[in-house]
Amino acid sequence: QHALRAFTPRDQKAVRTAAETFRSNPEFDTEEVITNLSVGEALFSALDESGAPTIVERVLVVPPESRIGVLTDEERKDLLSRSPVAGQYEKSIDRESAFELLKKREEERLKNVKPEEKKGTKRQSTTETFFKSLFRSVGSVIGRELARGILGSLSRKGRA
Repeated sequence: QHALRAFTPRDQKAVRTAAETFRSNPEFDTEEVITNLSVGEALFSALDESGAPTIVERVLVVPPESRIGVLTDEERKDLLSRSPVAGQYEKSIDRESAFELLKKREEERLKNVKPEEKKGTKRQSTTETFFKSLFRSVGSVIGRELARGILGSLSRKGRA
């Protein structure tokens, strides 16, 4: 938010590089404006609907407003009423979650499955899933340690 001073060739190169990062504005020389920005001025560019940068604009920046302490109810209501999104988020909407939609889809699918086909669709309990995972992990560790031991003893015999 301040002008970049370009006294040395290195500084001038930095200003030129900064100016080249913007999409140029035919109304002014971006490199010159960078070195002449006043307090509260900035160069600004955003992305348009298609994601392309807009041309650079020289703008005034409003300093942030803040205060220490709690807002009164009246101040809060006033700020909320002046908000650009006032009225858009006040209503609570309880949409179906992805879990609920998938659960409903599975229930519908199971309604259409013949009773003899349902025998194979038994789900594992949490305990079964936990122990299967535990045994798989323990088995992997034991297998890895056995392989290290066997390969280690073979490599030691080769050195002897």
